[in-house]
Amino acid sequence: MKLFDVYPLYNITPVKGEGLFVYDEDGTKYLDLYGGHAVISIGHSNPTYVNAVKDQVEKLGFYSNSIKNPLQEKLAEKLEKVSGCSNYSLFLCNSGAEANENALKLASFHTGRSKIIYFDKGFHGRTSGAVAVTDNPSIQAPFNSQHAVAKLAFDDVDALEMELKKEDVAAVIFEIIRGVGGLEEASTDFYKAASELCEKYGTVLIADEVQSGYGRTGDFFAFQKHGIRPDIISIAKGMANGFPVGGILIDQKIQPKHGLLGTTFGGNHLACAAGISVLEVIEEENLLQNAYALYEYVEEKSAEIPQIKKLYGRGLMIGLEFDFEIAALRKELLFTHHIFTGASSNKKQLRILPPLNIGKEHFDTFFEALKSALKNFN
Repeated sequence: MKLFDVYPLYNITPVKGEGLFVYDEDGTKYLDLYGGHAVISIGHSNPTYVNAVKDQVEKLGFYSNSIKNPLQEKLAEKLEKVSGCSNYSLFLCNSGAEANENALKLASFHTGRSKIIYFDKGFHGRTSGAVAVTDNPSIQAPFNSQHAVAKLAFDDVDALEMELKKEDVAAVIFEIIRGVGGLEEASTDFYKAASELCEKYGTVLIADEVQSGYGRTGDFFAFQKHGIRPDIISIAKGMANGFPVGGILIDQKIQPKHGLLGTTFGGNHLACAAGISVLEVIEEENLLQNAYALYEYVEEKSAEIPQIKKLYGRGLMIGLEFDFEIAALRKELLFTHHIFTGASSNKKQLRILPPLNIGKEHFDTFFEALKSALKNFN
């Protein structure tokens, strides 16, 4: 049977990971500055993570959500402690798209409305509702276009209020930092205004923290910098260091009836064990503080390279914008210098999303390789 063609593939086959590095089948060592789309949050084969999953699979790998699972409760308690987000309830699922799908569905149930407001350059997933509020028509089928949605420009408070005045909007959804969309962030005034307007018009505010959450920006959640409190927070990527898990944090003023949300695999025993271990490592190794400190270091190192025209993002959610399109540079870094990096919708931008336990020495390696690679792009 032939595999379905999903992405164009680089001719590299990783077979082993350790810390900030992965190794291919020939034993070549690669520095991972992309973490599989911000998924590897505490490093490859982290011992705490490996032991947690191994110990749990030896006990019980899975059972239905129709029975009590104390690991779910432990994960919720640990998440509240480490994130600082209290008075939320946690619904667990399997991915970021599923998290956003359930967030949109819950908002519609809660308000009795159907319209969703989303923003340009936003990416929220590929399932039916999530893709309808993703600014990429090329991945939307005619079926997806039947959803009631309105796309607005980021940072436009007047346009947002004009839509909300119609009082038919169930939810406003946004990424605080638009990952695929080029790591741009709106002003604090915009986020505060959006929060106040949603409260005024009875609309649910959804913060998509699938990529920016779990310490990626130096805050546990990116919205915390702006002093707002979303009604629903969607999470996934870095939540379990590669084990498939997602979820939504739901403000307790939203009380869905039993049966409105459900899942077979979501919050299974292995996923919870993995998720708890990630939070333990983030807390014990002070990885939020590490993200703050290393962004400042990246600023210093970037200033030494004239081809870098602008730095985007926060913490370890970094975009380096050059004065040329970077597709060939990414290949040069990968195949000559053995460094994984990412891209975004900004064709001149390298996207850097490394594990949160990266050190200055890894960035030194990257910037030396970058200087060498750039000699071929003058």
